Amino acid sequence: MNLDAVVAFAVFAEHLNFSAAARALHISQPALHVKIRKLSERLQRPLYQRVGSALILTRHGEQVARFGREIQDQSAALAEGLRQDQSGQRIALAAGHGAFLYLLGPAIEQFLCSPIGQLQLHTADRLQSIELVLSGHAQLGVAPLEDIPEGLSAMPLTDVGQMLVVPGSHRLARRRQIKLSDLQGAPLVVPPQGRPHRMLLGRMLQSAGVSWSTAVETDGWELMIHFVQIGVGISVVNACCRLPAGLVGVPIPALPRLRYQLFHREGARMNPGTRALAELLQANANHWQVR
Repeated sequence: MNLDAVVAFAVFAEHLNFSAAARALHISQPALHVKIRKLSERLQRPLYQRVGSALILTRHGEQVARFGREIQDQSAALAEGLRQDQSGQRIALAAGHGAFLYLLGPAIEQFLCSPIGQLQLHTADRLQSIELVLSGHAQLGVAPLEDIPEGLSAMPLTDVGQMLVVPGSHRLARRRQIKLSDLQGAPLVVPPQGRPHRMLLGRMLQSAGVSWSTAVETDGWELMIHFVQIGVGISVVNACCRLPAGLVGVPIPALPRLRYQLFHREGARMNPGTRALAELLQANANHWQVR
């Protein structure tokens, strides 16, 4: 197999445009066409197809592009490692807004203080983080996972419960814990329809026979907490969230705890920088419990 053609195809996969990919590779567009055509013939598989005016990768094309990105990463790591004693390695981490905000900060801060590698952060939801890791765009991902998707290896980081956020003057603020029945008739600040947290909360309250109203729909723990702070309603959020003065978080034991997992592509070799970041993430996984 022509590895140069594989790498060229990975660049094409980033652009899905022959002109842009050829410019990025500093070769002519016809030359790139020939490389990819010969690669497809060598593999005896179509690597892309045209849908309307757009080009999309086939399943085999996605596999080849992922392999090409791995070659690029390993080549860059080798060259930079020889030149800079590993300090030039690219390490990409994908996680959600809340995970970056409340769970991963100390580990990232410690990593950035060392000359281990060049860290790239991708803010993405659970499904996007999984796709970034499976596609090779990120070496590591963090997300709450009940089941480990095919093609990934994972290790538990931390278990996070859920809490009700209310103003300090609210009737539920002095409770040691909240029962689902305590939310009867409550105006709740919730994520939009279809979001995992909204679906879980709605299902649990419905099973408990609890009716409630929507105070406002919004994405992101920080904004949900802000709406509670200004009096729009009350909200259920992850227990790792930090609350501003004047708000109280009360545990809800009836709601399931979320297990945040650190995951990488199954069978992928970790370079020293990626391994160091993974170790820091594990070592700092429960820092959020220290308030």
